[in-house]
Amino acid sequence: MVALASGYELGAAWLIALAGAGLAALAAGLARPLARRRLIARAWCVITPRRVRTGCRHARVRTPDGRLPVVLYTMPAAFGERVALWCGARVTRGDLEGAQDVLRAACWARDVRVVPGVRDAHVAVLEVIRHLPPGPPPEPSVTVRPDLDRDGETDGAHAEELALFVGLGHHRP
Repeated sequence: MVALASGYELGAAWLIALAGAGLAALAAGLARPLARRRLIARAWCVITPRRVRTGCRHARVRTPDGRLPVVLYTMPAAFGERVALWCGARVTRGDLEGAQDVLRAACWARDVRVVPGVRDAHVAVLEVIRHLPPGPPPEPSVTVRPDLDRDGETDGAHAEELALFVGLGHHRP
């Protein structure tokens, strides 16, 4: 508002010069590959929280009184963005996992993964995957089940031992 009022007093040429300088600075920033990647990553960090809230609204991920999860922060990552969500009462990580398809479509992403919070059960982290990280693809991990012998028959291992062997783990890109 102040710039428009000052531009009105100083004339239109001043506003045109200011707009030209801003466009030149933006073009210089986009000319360098590293700066361009950082600007695009920051732009996605501004766009993604709104898209996550829209996806949660359409997937009906909300508390009984209608509140949506609160976006705590959005951080760029090599694969896209990480979005930390504060889930209110009776909103669980399972609700977000059930809404992955809707969130993926709402965020315009390849995939959306739900990762539990490190310290708090009510904080969930959405990993919005837009592209594969640079570098060679990871080697596929081969899981050997200790309860099967060579013929594919079970040798009577207990379910608890199998559950401890397989584990849940965190799947990160």
